[in-house]
Amino acid sequence: MTLLAGALALASCANQATSDREMDRFIDDLMSRMTVEEKIGQLNLSGGDVPGVLSGAQGIDDLIRMGYLTATGWAGIDELTRLQKIAVEESRLGIPMLCGVDVIHGFYTVFPIPLALSCTWDPEFVEKTARVAAEEASANGISWTYSPMVDIARDARWGRIAEGSGEDPYLGSLFSAAMVRGYQGQDLSAENTIMACVKHFALYGASEAGRDYNTVDMSKLNMYNYYLEPYKSAFQAGAGSGMSSFNLVEGVPASGSHWLLTELLRDEWGFDGFVVSDYDAIGEMTAHGLGDTKTVSAQALKAGLDMDMMTLGYLKTLKESLDEGRVSEKDIDTACRRILEAKYKLGLFEDPYRYLNKERAEANTLTEEGLALAREAAAKSVVLLKNDSNILPFTKQGTIAVVGPLAGNTQDLLGMWSGSCDQKSATVVNAVREALGDNGKVLYAQGCNFSNSEMLARTSTSVCDPAQNSRLVREAVAVASRADKVIAVLGEPRSWSGEACSKADITLPEAQKELISALLATGKPVAFVICSGRPLVLEWEDARCPTLLEAWHGGSEAARGLVDVLFGDVNPSGRLTTTFPLRGGQIPIYYNYLNTGRPQNPDDHFTSKYLDCPNEPLYPFGYGLSYTNFEYSGLTLDRSSAKGDNGVIKASVTVTNTGSRSGEETVQMYIGDPAASISRPVRELRGFSKVTLAPGESATVSFDITTEQLSFYNSSLKKVWEPGLFNLYIGKNSSETLNTTFEWEE
Repeated sequence: MTLLAGALALASCANQATSDREMDRFIDDLMSRMTVEEKIGQLNLSGGDVPGVLSGAQGIDDLIRMGYLTATGWAGIDELTRLQKIAVEESRLGIPMLCGVDVIHGFYTVFPIPLALSCTWDPEFVEKTARVAAEEASANGISWTYSPMVDIARDARWGRIAEGSGEDPYLGSLFSAAMVRGYQGQDLSAENTIMACVKHFALYGASEAGRDYNTVDMSKLNMYNYYLEPYKSAFQAGAGSGMSSFNLVEGVPASGSHWLLTELLRDEWGFDGFVVSDYDAIGEMTAHGLGDTKTVSAQALKAGLDMDMMTLGYLKTLKESLDEGRVSEKDIDTACRRILEAKYKLGLFEDPYRYLNKERAEANTLTEEGLALAREAAAKSVVLLKNDSNILPFTKQGTIAVVGPLAGNTQDLLGMWSGSCDQKSATVVNAVREALGDNGKVLYAQGCNFSNSEMLARTSTSVCDPAQNSRLVREAVAVASRADKVIAVLGEPRSWSGEACSKADITLPEAQKELISALLATGKPVAFVICSGRPLVLEWEDARCPTLLEAWHGGSEAARGLVDVLFGDVNPSGRLTTTFPLRGGQIPIYYNYLNTGRPQNPDDHFTSKYLDCPNEPLYPFGYGLSYTNFEYSGLTLDRSSAKGDNGVIKASVTVTNTGSRSGEETVQMYIGDPAASISRPVRELRGFSKVTLAPGESATVSFDITTEQLSFYNSSLKKVWEPGLFNLYIGKNSSETLNTTFEWEE
């Protein structure tokens, strides 16, 4: 460090210390004037009629006047301004409120779902999308977002897999930190930043059977080595708050787990922000068998849960629990202080109306720059799964038929947690028309319904009518017969993924397969596009369709970004961050599995296998094709062994674009530890690098291997590295790699 850098660092620390002292003095003074009831009010996130103990509170206005509401949801700038005015000007102490909203992948400008964004393998780009989301949300009255969701998910049946970054802890950690930086920026008190809330703490993505809100049970070794890392990364990036999950953690609901919320989060990781429950998670502790509302509310507070969302348990029972000695005033003060500190850091005490500026809202909503980034994001998220005979990209000429239940639909392309913010969105049909202009003709047919299942039809705008479905298919075939080529847009409506949207069957419904079969029978070139909120089982489609693109739910510019890929304006570069199973019975399936004592062996019956299905997935983690081809060669190490904590081995590989188009490749490095003190995964992602190559161009891609890439949590839950022989894999996905070994000595 230079003398200047050292001086700047010392000055920064001194400024922070001064700021912290000023905040402490302010909050000390404020809390000295608060009643116990007002302190408890700062722990309450709820609204509406609260009868009984609140002495006449008849609705949200009264709750705010009495100092019994700390935050509200989004209700438009005018209403939020009115409510904030009540808090600041009509309550006894004038404490401002937070406005918290699920800004999961954008606000008005909707970006692809987080699972899709993770397929960019570009954390810096995803940080940009979160920055735009923060600019737009903060301009519309929001100071706090319930995001990022960083749960590791290995089961595609779970609907909320759409909200996270996939199955890998290393990649998930990079994205979780990037989103926090994007939301919170460099200065949380700036008017264009919002406070992040890391969720769902913890382990929510491991719900048994992929069923939302279901039981979670795992060893601490599994927690530390796979599930906890993305949370830790987000908190270390400076996230101001966290949200407890619905599930059990070692038999105790997360909202009442002292080990989770205090011993791990605060004592071990050093987090100093506040924790809010998920919606009624404290109340649901009763259903888990932990006692009545008063009992579980006291347990949650003492565990380290600072804010109660919607249960009203804190508001109704904490004063009585204080009088009975179940909780102490220090417990209440600690939680209250954490929430007041968050409001102070957001600058709300300085200016309660900093997020309530109509002029800024108009200037920062659905901007051209934001929509351009959304279009780029949609295109970068597309994963090309199959492209036999190089059918794609299509040329912008001739007659093109665009068919399918998602071809003329904008709402479902937005994805879950997106409201109805499609004012400037295009359907795929219209986006194709925009791309062709006067050079061709576009025909359209709905093609089919989403499903012939009555149960699924009830959860979407589609109808259940097999006879009508067959008629729609015939109409689509008639349209396709008049076209030179066909774009079929199939998959899931947005209501089939997200919260409470688990599915036991994640294949495409028969109604859509009927359309696929009919289109294939025409003999026309067909680009089959899948839009979904989760990985699907596509064995049937892969066996029949010459092309397959996974376009996910791509947000406001989903259609235009997809069309950019279909016509080759963008060469697809997305890579899967979740494994696509061959059959549903393989679930949960993930690349970084532990080996069994009897690995599959075709010559031995008594090995770990299925009788009716291979062990391997349809598409592995890291998989994705391009309109060009990349070849790997010359995997080398600058030395075959290293020694001690400071050792470094440089691994290099040559990547060559052997095709006729420029393209971007994601070079992936995996390491396996075949002999350790505990069983270790067959391989783990430990680095990646993106490289853009022109036709015929080669590049040498290098990775530095240090003990950090070798480390793991041992049986004592200490992060260590152990000497020995290691396997190195570098390639285009977790299955297609060049391999070598290296040794690390004590």
